Amino acid sequence: MSNYSLSLDSLTKVFGRRLIFDKLTYEFKPGTVYGISGPNGSGKSTLSKIIAGIITPTHGKVVHKLGDEVIKVEHLHNHIGFVSPYLLLYDEFTALENLNHFAHIRGVEFDAERCDALLNRFDIYNRRKDYVKTYSSGMKQRLKFVFAFMHRPNLLILDEPTSNLDNQGKDAVYQIIKDELKDNIIIIASNEDADLARCSEVIYLENFKIKNGK
Repeated sequence: MSNYSLSLDSLTKVFGRRLIFDKLTYEFKPGTVYGISGPNGSGKSTLSKIIAGIITPTHGKVVHKLGDEVIKVEHLHNHIGFVSPYLLLYDEFTALENLNHFAHIRGVEFDAERCDALLNRFDIYNRRKDYVKTYSSGMKQRLKFVFAFMHRPNLLILDEPTSNLDNQGKDAVYQIIKDELKDNIIIIASNEDADLARCSEVIYLENFKIKNGK
């Protein structure tokens, strides 16, 4: 099992006068699927981005560790796989060109065998040399999973992971979550019952709001 760990310490996020969540403290360990849930606009994507180091909290801190060593924010991309509806792909590139480009950005060698296996798993291998602009929204979502998993990350953050997917695509997502669980921390931000059913623990963001205006 991986010795990767993640902790949130009194995490607070405020946009202007609007409180998103307050004093959220939590520990994440490998081998567990965690959920983040709440009404629309409750901060699921915001928390996902904060954990991934994309945006900063107003107060508190996020600590990623590999063993006893704290991972610096600028190196998080080497350890995190991220899937979200707002993740952008390059429409003028083919799927393979996108994946090769992302590997180059990460500074890792492009693992063609790993990517081919993932493209097959998500049933888009035969379209790997097509421009992404010709893909449907569901195909683009499948490609995002290949991008997220191709470098064997320790932490997987899946924000609305089954958005735009048909039943076959959802089954592929749930199976790969099961297969990758042993050595990883997996976080699913969703309101879909089928997504949350895969989670052993769920963070309900409504429990981290200031009560009664205090």
